[in-house]
Amino acid sequence: MNAPMNAMTALTQWLSPQILHALGWALLHFVWQGAALAALAAGAMTVCRNASARYCAGVTALALMLAAPVATFFLETSSRNPQSHLITYAGSGVSKARQIVVAESRFRSSPDAFGWLVEAWLIGVAAFSLRSAGGFLLIERQRRKGFAAVPDPVLEICFTLQDRLGIGRVISYCQCARLQSPAVLGWFRPIVMLPVSALTGLSPDQLQSVIAHELAHIKRLDSFVNVFQICIETLLFYHPAVWWLNSRIRAEREHCCDDIAVSVCGNPLEYARALTLMEQWRGAPALAMAATGGALSDRIRRLLGLKSARTSLRGTGVVASILFLTTALIAGNAFLGVAHPRSSLRAVVRAALPAFHAQAAVASTPAKKPSPAQKATEAEPPVSTSSYVDGVESAGLTNLTADQLIALKTQDVTPAYIRGLRELGLHPSVEEIIGMRVQGVTAEYIHDMRALGLNADENHIVGLKVQDVTPEYFHGLKEAGLNPDVDKLIALKVQNVTPEYVRDLKSLGLTVDADKIIGMKVQNVTPEYVRDIRALGLNPSTDQIIGMKVQDVTPEFIKALQAAGFKVDVNDVIRARIEDLTPEFIEKARKHGFQNLSLEKLLELKRLGVLEAPADI
Repeated sequence: MNAPMNAMTALTQWLSPQILHALGWALLHFVWQGAALAALAAGAMTVCRNASARYCAGVTALALMLAAPVATFFLETSSRNPQSHLITYAGSGVSKARQIVVAESRFRSSPDAFGWLVEAWLIGVAAFSLRSAGGFLLIERQRRKGFAAVPDPVLEICFTLQDRLGIGRVISYCQCARLQSPAVLGWFRPIVMLPVSALTGLSPDQLQSVIAHELAHIKRLDSFVNVFQICIETLLFYHPAVWWLNSRIRAEREHCCDDIAVSVCGNPLEYARALTLMEQWRGAPALAMAATGGALSDRIRRLLGLKSARTSLRGTGVVASILFLTTALIAGNAFLGVAHPRSSLRAVVRAALPAFHAQAAVASTPAKKPSPAQKATEAEPPVSTSSYVDGVESAGLTNLTADQLIALKTQDVTPAYIRGLRELGLHPSVEEIIGMRVQGVTAEYIHDMRALGLNADENHIVGLKVQDVTPEYFHGLKEAGLNPDVDKLIALKVQNVTPEYVRDLKSLGLTVDADKIIGMKVQNVTPEYVRDIRALGLNPSTDQIIGMKVQDVTPEFIKALQAAGFKVDVNDVIRARIEDLTPEFIEKARKHGFQNLSLEKLLELKRLGVLEAPADI
């Protein structure tokens, strides 16, 4: 262990102090840069509706994560010399321009601290490089091993699917007894490895879908993107956002290949069953493209058209990503202040303002030759006793930096606006004031919301305004019988719950609160759906209605069960849907002489396959 550390120490000593300084700051700045890019990626992937768009958004964000520290490194190396900003003004009767020089001294950290930081990073890169090299050697070893050829019928399926997908590359197909799940090895000369268990344990339709999934990886060149992801993980291993984003990209990659497999072969139900079977055989090289990659439950829910928790919380995810991005940018601004501290410009601004006022007064006065008395009285320009800085401080904001003053002025934050917020009992920070101003939050808006009984702090006020929660909307919900708190109000607006929707549900006699209303809206429960269910003789509760909708229990499904002679209640219908108990199966049981069976008996018959044809026939 000492030899690698000594080698890293020698390498850092070989680097120049400027390069070491720039590299250290690039690694530190990526802490907030990576968090901000991850927040942007999360927001973009939440908004995107299909897996392909989410995959592209994730890969783009990952590429930006690599570009961010590289750009920071070059900026640090090019701006290592102290900089000066000149503010020049001319006074009345002053023949020579006056200059106020504000020198910005660059922060100089201890070289030893940067040396230790770069050494630790290099050791981590070396360790992860060895891990990746071992994975690549394992793949190459697998390639060099002899594999048995697949049977001719399977090879015909592979060639047919390859033609359907329009893949003109030369692809090898082989079977392997040591592998438990199908996988793709190689980049330029790919090999589709099919385990013997898959060839013998999957039906022809299932095997076709699995092979199509593997060919989709080859068509999309996923192996090259996977190598790029491994390189990013190796270089930026210390940031959790990199690992999170890579896991999302890999999951969306599997979703994309699933979509291609279903589009080529159809029958998503058989494909979902194949994935469930192969999960029990799972085992493939980490750097190979395998059909069992990604979260199995999410993939199966997508294939079956069921909503996942991630889909249900789409709007909440957007809000969370925006808040996280804002936090990361604020942290980055504070971090930049530590890395590049500046002397406060307040005194300079105050000194410059009187001269600027004097210059404006002189510019508006007709020029004429001054008398000696006038020369004496005009030796110094008139001084203005009021400025923007004074107004902001009089409103309660003191000890502000130059950057904060500039940001407030840029967003047109006036002293009157600050006083209006403070008169309402709010004491927001500079960043919170800017956020409220950007979102168009006014004192009247806060007053109107409080008049309706809603007390919100600074962060919640911004969240309400971002979601366009108006006093009229809140008043409408209260008239409909809801009195949500701030968090529930934002969630209701995110899910587009209207007062009319609440009134319609309550008119059906349902006992609902804000949480149940949100749950019903997320699951797309409509008043018409409830009426149709009740028309069939069922009277489910609010929770049961949500459960029925989650399991995709339709009025048509209930009618089919009733037509088959099955007397159902709400719980039976939900369980029958979960167990995939169809009216066709019940009718088959009746034709075999099984009459008036209970749900448990029917499910037992289905699980044991009593009504199925024997395999040896």
